[in-house]
Order: sequence, then structure tokens, then C-alpha cells
Amino acid sequence: MQFKHPEILYFLFLLVIPILVHLFQLRRFKKEYFTNVRFLKELSIQTRKSSKIKKWLLLATRLLLLTCIIIAFAQPFFKAKNSINSANEMYIVLDNSFSMQAKGQKGELLKRAVQELLENTPENQTFSLITNSETFWNTDIKSIRTELQNLKYSALPFQLESAMAKIKSRKSAFNKDIIVITDAVGLEAKQLKSINSDFNTYFIIPEAEQKNNAAIDSVFIHQNLDNFYEIGLNLSAFGEKNKDIPVALYNQNKLIAKTQTKFETNKKTIYFTIPKKDFHGYASITDNGLEYDNNFYFSISKPKKNNIISIGATEKSNFLSRIYTNDEFNFNNFDIASLDYNAVEKQDAIVLNELDEIPQALQTTLKSFVEKSGNLIFIPSAKTSTANINPFLKIFGNLQFKSLENKEKQITKINFNHPLFSGVFEKKINNFQYPKTKTSFGIASTNPAVLYYEDQTAFLTSINNPISAVYLFTAPINLENSNFQQSPLIVPTFYKMGISNGNNGVNALNISDNNPFYVDANLSKEEILKIKNDTETFIPVQQILNGKVKMMFNDLPQQAGNFGVFNKTENIKNISFNYDRAESDLDKVNESALSDYKTIDSVNTVFNSIQTDRTDNQIWKWFVIFALLFLLTEMAIIRFVK
Repeated sequence: MQFKHPEILYFLFLLVIPILVHLFQLRRFKKEYFTNVRFLKELSIQTRKSSKIKKWLLLATRLLLLTCIIIAFAQPFFKAKNSINSANEMYIVLDNSFSMQAKGQKGELLKRAVQELLENTPENQTFSLITNSETFWNTDIKSIRTELQNLKYSALPFQLESAMAKIKSRKSAFNKDIIVITDAVGLEAKQLKSINSDFNTYFIIPEAEQKNNAAIDSVFIHQNLDNFYEIGLNLSAFGEKNKDIPVALYNQNKLIAKTQTKFETNKKTIYFTIPKKDFHGYASITDNGLEYDNNFYFSISKPKKNNIISIGATEKSNFLSRIYTNDEFNFNNFDIASLDYNAVEKQDAIVLNELDEIPQALQTTLKSFVEKSGNLIFIPSAKTSTANINPFLKIFGNLQFKSLENKEKQITKINFNHPLFSGVFEKKINNFQYPKTKTSFGIASTNPAVLYYEDQTAFLTSINNPISAVYLFTAPINLENSNFQQSPLIVPTFYKMGISNGNNGVNALNISDNNPFYVDANLSKEEILKIKNDTETFIPVQQILNGKVKMMFNDLPQQAGNFGVFNKTENIKNISFNYDRAESDLDKVNESALSDYKTIDSVNTVFNSIQTDRTDNQIWKWFVIFALLFLLTEMAIIRFVK
């Protein structure tokens, strides 16, 4: 026990006064004169022993009364268990990602967490609130009541490292109390390493009762027919399966197709056939799980001709003109001497066809071309020096040519899972007419090959990025060195390599994926492009290039949907955005990673625990009560004890 004002305890010396009064009490006797004993009143005889007991009882109660009064004024207390952290700053990290849409015992996890904060956070408690999308510094529950009630789900997945980085950026002399409210979907042990060991961290893990969910993962063009597209929808099921799921397809918000499907496994692909024209809509499913992943927005632009040039000897490029025909491509061939460098950036794909040497100026131009969403196809020359060509290849990734091998090899294996062959083959082909090469370069690369030799080395490999690709053959494919030009594989291979996704593919971006997006547009320096639909308008970060505009969207838009790219009032391209599907699987809860941290069942428990551990136990009121009790006891002794 400690005292807030210990100096008042010196007044305990006053206890000597009642002791002296009781020990040296002097009584003066008064004489009464009377003439007759019959006038004497009847006296109750009090023994000397009972009189002493009464005096000692009065002395004890008065001493205790005075002692309690003095101690009460000294304000005694028991020190808090955790008083060293009583000045800590409070931070609340609230996960408002889409997995918090799941329903627990009392409704949606996020809405219930918000309600608990509103009901149980002390009104005088100052704290900072950090969500996936918003931050409120040094506030209180009254000030952000409206913001909490209107808090929406965020397209950004829960990232504990990001929240901790924000907290650490707030430099302070005080330690920090952190309450993390998350369902722990996708939470990994490495993320917890961002928490400082001296932080007083509490985790509240609301649990979903129903973890079944279905999601549309992606949409792709399965077949490119004369007048129709056959598109495929990749679906995923988590939890219980074998339930009928309605699937619908909308174009411009109009229903154009509908079916039902049942999951026999966790993954399923279904197909729709749509007219070969502009598509700007979404696919939709209906299930009892999360809502955010039930719609997948995508756009398909009406096909336009792809611009392709081949740089090399004309006689070696004749086979390309038979693949890149005039109905789908604008194809031209240039030798290195007649090449117009200004025309390079206007192409969708460029074939470097057996150049003995690549000038430095062309290397720089091609690097820029690939960065601006162009596909590059590299066919080496047998006369190529690896010392000259490897610095060029290193521009695009970690791969290098080795020495030329004068050894005949057969091309025997197709990588059917490679994106280049997506939708090309209806079934895997194991026995086909194997093309061959007489000489080839060895290659050092970590990228998966597209076509393999019989010794499992690469004949064709690629470096893919979200907006373009670089394809590399390891051998010349002229008629003297190879019969690959007569192989059935050459048409789908070169056809798919020459198609730009921006012209003929499915346009569907993920919100928060910071990949550049290119639009064909000739803008002046004062003009800007806007992205908008009926509910949201924003201006992306953009850079004007030669005939194109490079755009970066960062964390925009806020809601998934179909948008248009507008130059003033002109819609120059359709574009679609979707939420990341990272939190569709509600079984990805990793509570075992939290074994070293305090896991609390509710917000109320956290605040009560902090209050109990850090508040001194004031007991002066008890001494006031005891003083009153001793006062009443003294009065009772005087009145009733004879």
C-alpha cells in the first residue's frame, strides 16, 4: 500500500490526545446538602469493572476513528500491476477487407466489429484508427462515430506490415498499445515480424460461421471463331461443393446468356459463345458466401488489325507473310538498312529475324518498345556472336545464350500450360511430327520454355510481363537449318506471339495492381485522359508517349466495374476493373501464427484488462467508511453500554 500524501501521516501523533484524556481525566465532585436520607434517589449500582470496560471501548473506537480519518486524508492506494504503460498511446487496426463480409453469430464480421467499438470504447479514450483504406489520427469514439458507421469494404487486402509501418512512423516517447481486429485470412507469420517486441499488441479474431464460397477468378477467350468468341470462365469453390450455382453473362447490363453449373472439384471452367464485337459487361454468379467475388467485369474490343514488322532479309521472312495475312494484320518486312525507327513504336509486335548484329540504337528503341506493351520475337542467326547478343538479351531478363552447337535435335515437347498456347489446343498432343534443327544455341534461363528439345533444353522460351512478352528461339528456323516452317506448330505459335492483348484479348484489371496500361491516343501536352462510369470518375497518373498514353491507376478506382477511357467527351477505349480474389478462401485463417501474441475475445475485454492492470486501486474511501462506522460505534457505546 502506498500513499498519495504521506506527509499527512505525521498527524497520527494526535492519537496521544485521546489517550491522555482517558488516562488523566479529572473530575470535580459537587456537594449536595440534604436533611433526610429519604430524599436520596434510587441509584443503579455500577461496578467498577464494567466502568473500566466502557472507558477502554470508547478509547479504542476514538483512536480507530481518528486513525481512519488521518489515513483517508493521506489517500492510500495499491499500485497498478502495469503502471509503467499507463501513458501508452492507443492504436486500433481494423481490417475492412472483403473477407470481413463473412457472417458470424451476430452478423457480418466488420459490422459487428464496428458496433463493438462504438459500444465499448471509453469516451475519454484517445486513439488512432487505421483501416485498409483510411487512417484517423489522435481521435476519440465520438469524433469518428459517423465515419465508423459508414465504413465501407476496401478493395485492398489486409496488410499488417502496412499498418505497422504507419504506426512506427508516429515517433513518440511513449510506448504503444495496439488492438488488431482481423479475421486473419491470409495472415502469415512473416507479417507478424513487423510488430515491435515492445508493443503491447492484442489480437481480436472474429470467426465466420459459414465458410462456403464460390468465386469467378478470370475470363479468357477460348476460341477465336469467324464471327464469334468462345469465352471461358474460371470458377473456384471453397468449402462445400455439389451445389447448383447460377451463372449469368451481361453485356451493357443486358442479360445475354444464363446457365447453371455444379462443382465436382474446387476448380471449374464453363464456356459461353458471344458475337465477335465490342463486349463491355460482366459475368455473375449467385451463392451464399462472400458477395465481392460474385461479379467479374471485363471488356473485349472489336478486333482490329495488329501492326507487325519483321526486321531481316526478305527471303527469310516470306513464311511470316503467309501467317500474318491482310485480313488480321498489317505486316511489313524491312532490312536493317531501310528500317524507319519512328515506325517501331507504332507496332504491336516486331520480329528480329536472324540479324547478324543488332545496332545499339535499335537495342535502345526495342527496349522502349517492349516497355510500352509491344511483343518482341527474336530469331537468332547462326553467325551471331554471343558476346554481342547477350548484352542485348540481358536488357529484358536473366537469360544468356551459350555457344552454338552443331548437333541435330528434335523438338518433342509442348508446354500446354504456357500462356502462349492458352485456348489453342483442345487436348494435349503427345505424338506429332517432330520438327528438328541442325544447329542451336544453348541457353541459360530460369524462365519456363514454350517448346522443348528432346534433351529438355529450350527451343522457344519467353519473358512475360503483364503488358507484353519477349519470345526467344534458340536456333535459326530458316529452311537450311530447320523444318520448323513446315511444322503445323508454326502457325499457332507465331499467330499468338503476334497478337497484342490490348487489341484482341480480354481487358480485365485488378484494382491495386500497379501495372501500366497503354491506350492508343494522340494528345497534346495540355490534354488528359479521364476514367469514368456512372458512379465514379478519376484521373490516373499518365504519361504521353509517341502515339500512346501510359496510365498507372495505383489504388483506383474504389469500386469494381466497367469504365470508359475518355478524351474530353470521346470514349476512346473500354476498360474494366475487378477486386483481387486473394480473400475468397475463408479457410486461409492462420491462427497458429498468433500463438505468441495476446488473443482477446472482444473489445470490451481489452479495455477492461487495460483499465484493471494500469489503474491504481484507490482505497481512501474505505477508510472514510470505517471512520463513520467507528463514530456510530462510539455513539452506541455511550448510549447503551452501562
